[in-house]
Amino acid sequence: MERKIIKKLKAIVGKDHLSIAAEDLLCYSYDGTGLEYPPAAVAFPGSVEEICAIMRLATSESFPVVPRGAGTGMTGGALPVKGGLVLVMSRLNRILDIDEENQVAVVEPGVINGQFQDELARRGLFYPPDPASRNFCTMGGNVAECAGGPSAVKYGVTRDYVLGLEVVLPDGSLMHTGVRTAKGVVGYDLTRLFVGSEGTLGIVTKITVRVIAKPEATVTFLVLTDSLKSATELVPVIMKAGILPCTLEYMDRTAIRIVSTMLPGDFPKETQALLLIELDGDEQTVKSQSSKLWSLLDGKAGVLETRQAGNSEEVEMLWAARRSISPASFKLKPHKISEDVVVPRTRIVDLVTFAEELAEETGLVILTFGHAGDGNIHVNIMLDRDNAQELKAGIEAKKRLFEHVIDLSGTLSGEHGVGITKSQFLEMELDETSLNVMKKIKKAFDPQDILNPGKIFSRLPESKKD
Repeated sequence: MERKIIKKLKAIVGKDHLSIAAEDLLCYSYDGTGLEYPPAAVAFPGSVEEICAIMRLATSESFPVVPRGAGTGMTGGALPVKGGLVLVMSRLNRILDIDEENQVAVVEPGVINGQFQDELARRGLFYPPDPASRNFCTMGGNVAECAGGPSAVKYGVTRDYVLGLEVVLPDGSLMHTGVRTAKGVVGYDLTRLFVGSEGTLGIVTKITVRVIAKPEATVTFLVLTDSLKSATELVPVIMKAGILPCTLEYMDRTAIRIVSTMLPGDFPKETQALLLIELDGDEQTVKSQSSKLWSLLDGKAGVLETRQAGNSEEVEMLWAARRSISPASFKLKPHKISEDVVVPRTRIVDLVTFAEELAEETGLVILTFGHAGDGNIHVNIMLDRDNAQELKAGIEAKKRLFEHVIDLSGTLSGEHGVGITKSQFLEMELDETSLNVMKKIKKAFDPQDILNPGKIFSRLPESKKD
């Protein structure tokens, strides 16, 4: 990046909030994928006005700008694949308003999801989208990726709660979308267009969300089964029985093994998979649903044991274990290909069976876990990228997994976005007309392709880590 541009950026954000130091460039060159693309500079804007000025400069000088939250993304959405400026949103981290009566809140993009939820809980309120990275990920990143989480089975994902946005467009102009009300159909729904757009259309600077009353009661169950098939076949059975869990999570035997020290109590040695189920609502509803679940599982073929968490400590242990699966998977291999495919609930058993067969054929360790209640299964293909044979097998396994998911009437991404790691597979799922319309939308908002370029529609570039 030219020295004159660096000088102008320092004038906008202040010299303490603009860095070209090697260590800072390294820190913001990677995300949850483990891939690495160094930027030319890193800026930490402190206001909307600064971001507008940066984008006007970027338009004038034609350099790329990549907005970034906490870098927890799993598809490379925040990687500066074409260099340029990384725009770190961590200083815009205020909860601006919590309107308890109207159940609406306004936050800046740098607010940590978990901290927002904690503040709401103190007021008897609840924001359902809760990714496993909730203690680290930001609200802005959640909007960019349309994050979900375990509660999506009952409550939905980020797009179901975002009412309106403040957005800086690539030319530096400021736009407001949406409403603060429960209804609103004036004009096109630009809010939903931005949710899940991965920072390719604009930079979100304020987020208006709806929140709901915190459930009165919650109970947590652990269901241990003797096979992968038994566990996954239970999922549609539970939902069809009129039981609506707020979470219905699944772990295979490999996932259980790598977090076993965090799980409460001993498991039968025959345990091959488990379901983690939570029910919430008012006391009477939870009691009724719990009774129905106990009756349904009692004597069910394949169910080894059903346990109800006895206290909050046990519940926290269970969720700490669930949230630790992804980082704990690196006990198995130094690298992984992490996918979050979705299939109809009735086809989960087909998906996980295929993953087991794929592991046996390729010789790779492939573990599955995730949000079984809505068919969103995380498939982690473990490998050593420095081993050419394993890397080749992993890439082929990913392609075959995606082909199978499409055959099962599924989708290639439930909550991780497309970024760069799934971009080459878009044509498997989207028809040519849809892709062309999306590209035209990108062109209309960003004719110079300066905002988060190289994402969604481009082939995977060569990483410094490859």
